[in-house]
Amino acid sequence: MNPYTNLPDHHFWRRSVSNVDRRDFNPVTATRFTISREARIATAGSCFAQHISRKLSGIGFNYFVTERGTHLPEAERAAQNYGVFSARFGNIYTTRQLRHLFDAAFGRWAPAEQAWQRPDGRWVDPYRPQVEPAGYANPDAVLQARQAHLHCVRTMFEQCDVFVFTLGLTEGWFSRVDGAVFPLAPGVVAGQYDEGKHGFTNFGVAEVEDDLRYVLGLLKGINPGVKVLLTVSPVPLLATYENRNVLVATTYSKSVLRVAAETIMRETPWVDYFPSYEIITGSYNGGAYYEADAREVNHLGVAHAMRAFLENYVPDRRRAAAPASSPAARPEGYNPGKVVCDEEAIAQITF
Repeated sequence: MNPYTNLPDHHFWRRSVSNVDRRDFNPVTATRFTISREARIATAGSCFAQHISRKLSGIGFNYFVTERGTHLPEAERAAQNYGVFSARFGNIYTTRQLRHLFDAAFGRWAPAEQAWQRPDGRWVDPYRPQVEPAGYANPDAVLQARQAHLHCVRTMFEQCDVFVFTLGLTEGWFSRVDGAVFPLAPGVVAGQYDEGKHGFTNFGVAEVEDDLRYVLGLLKGINPGVKVLLTVSPVPLLATYENRNVLVATTYSKSVLRVAAETIMRETPWVDYFPSYEIITGSYNGGAYYEADAREVNHLGVAHAMRAFLENYVPDRRRAAAPASSPAARPEGYNPGKVVCDEEAIAQITF
């Protein structure tokens, strides 16, 4: 006898990873809650978070969208980023962005920089610079749109039953005036970078954990029944500002986020972690879940992650996804259209 003698198969690599068909691999061993068809599910975070929202809405679940763009014809809403996330906040790459968004939505904080001007003379919101493709006519229009947006964000936090947040990056650009963090560096799509006003940061584990504790504590206070599901984006950094190879920078960033998610999950009983990151990046699949650029997640990876999600969090939909025996099949109800990713704007000016 030894401490490992009677442990279940999932404790051992050979039994649960290397001797399991790649498409049958499911690293979830237990969940803290399940998701009913009626539950209001809100999503936010990096680009990868959109796969969950598309899948759930595609199979008829209650994807909770508070900023719908009903004033526009339905065909125009997606082009203007309505319904990409639960509210029109674009990508929230860092936990500090989430913290500032929450505070702004509940009137606890307001940023110093209110509008950036684009090269074409139009204006954008610095905290969601690409949600309005046409831009705004003037700074006042930016502010008015932002106030309407924050009202929708507040409704989302107050009324959602499940909040899914995908942690994406630790690198970010901030205002030296008030610490506000932007999804893109000033000057990439709008505004101008000023070393006296702006700075670069790379958040550590303690900072990410503190941001999550702060937001989750306040969220529970205004929405006592809410459940939270954390995920980590498997998409590598498009670029790093650190003086190191982008792959090394990616490893640091994702490691920080994974550790922080684990810590918060262990200390918060109504928070769970879903291992989409492990499903996509795991060595067991031999890189099969990335496109040729070794960065973008392909439809096979999305299908596998969402199949595992449904099998564990949505009991009545255990067979909703494409069968594992059909490796080329796309997941049922999934829209494979291009994912909206603010980070891609960096490539447009550097390559």
